[in-house]
Amino acid sequence: MAKIRTLVAAVGKMSGQKFHAPAAEYQRRMPHVQVTEIDIRKKLPPLEMQKAEGDELLRASLGFHRIVLDVGGKSYSSESFAEALQSWHDRHGQVAFLIGSADGHGAAVRAAADQSLSLGSFTLPHLLARVVLLEQLYRAETILTKHPYHRG
Repeated sequence: MAKIRTLVAAVGKMSGQKFHAPAAEYQRRMPHVQVTEIDIRKKLPPLEMQKAEGDELLRASLGFHRIVLDVGGKSYSSESFAEALQSWHDRHGQVAFLIGSADGHGAAVRAAADQSLSLGSFTLPHLLARVVLLEQLYRAETILTKHPYHRG
């Protein structure tokens, strides 16, 4: 089995949600991109929940170059994101994108991050952010392979 080069580790279950169909379509197009869902079923106070989710995100992404999604992170055009993704893979091999819950990432996840990525200044529901990230990963792949999906 081929080593996973790209991981999307995200808090929340997509199945049954309104964003499930588009996420599943991009996952179908990129079977080499692994998506790991973090779902803490215990009822915890918000800060404890954020820590528990963060611990699971860090465990899932151990050994990967970690990029957290955060509104304060670096923004890219689709073309520059494709170039950056290629560069991250060339330099680090495995790359993980970490998507927190609606409350964002805790201090431990931010401290363990190698980089921070913004999908723009809009506030997005975290499940929709996952769909946007998956689409941009697919678009980056098509840019790098000169596939006509990206007509930019």
